[in-house]
Amino acid sequence: MTQTMTNLDLYAKAEHLLGIEEATEALYDLYRSELDELNIKTLLDVGCGRGGFMERMISDGVTCKGLDLSLVMVKECKAKGLDAECVDISDVDGKFDAIVSIFDVLNFMDKPDLLKFLDSVADKLDDEGIFIADINTLYGFSDVAEGSMCKEKNDEFLIVDAEFVNDKLHTQFTLFEKQDSLYKKYQDTIVQYFHKIKIFQNLDKLKLVDKQTFSLYDSEDKTLLIFKKKI
Repeated sequence: MTQTMTNLDLYAKAEHLLGIEEATEALYDLYRSELDELNIKTLLDVGCGRGGFMERMISDGVTCKGLDLSLVMVKECKAKGLDAECVDISDVDGKFDAIVSIFDVLNFMDKPDLLKFLDSVADKLDDEGIFIADINTLYGFSDVAEGSMCKEKNDEFLIVDAEFVNDKLHTQFTLFEKQDSLYKKYQDTIVQYFHKIKIFQNLDKLKLVDKQTFSLYDSEDKTLLIFKKKI
């Protein structure tokens, strides 16, 4: 029996089998180091997942709010007592000293949605605010992300098949979960988009002030983007 759920909720359900904990922590360290000297008081985490980065920043005295389009993730954040919502950024009230989108969030948007999102980010930033995000490089998609993997743990079995074609990474997740004596099958495909840096260099409301290509899984597979609001 194949169970239907949104693709982001399926990703949330399978995430613990992907072995990305070390990479996630490395990204948290990188973002935190960029924010350390800015004396920010408020932060919006778009694509907050289970709230790990918010927990770090809250421990530094920062007031944090999280957004995620996976209701599974938002429920887990709320269970921890974190301020999180399953809404679009354009529906959030207030402005923030800093906004972050950690671990490929921008790659889940096609170009029109990306440009709309970046305008909304600018609208939610204070005048001196900063926006930080990371994206996959072309190498990160074609040489690192593409391929297949299987992972089994306890009563769960995950198959991931990823193919990069025409600047899009199509990743099919198939999860088998044992319930009583039967297995339930969950399956869906997530699409990610490769974005060239030039897309970010002529935005209407944000100025790209720094970009850093770095290695997360392999050589130069990620780029960190740092923006300031245009005033």
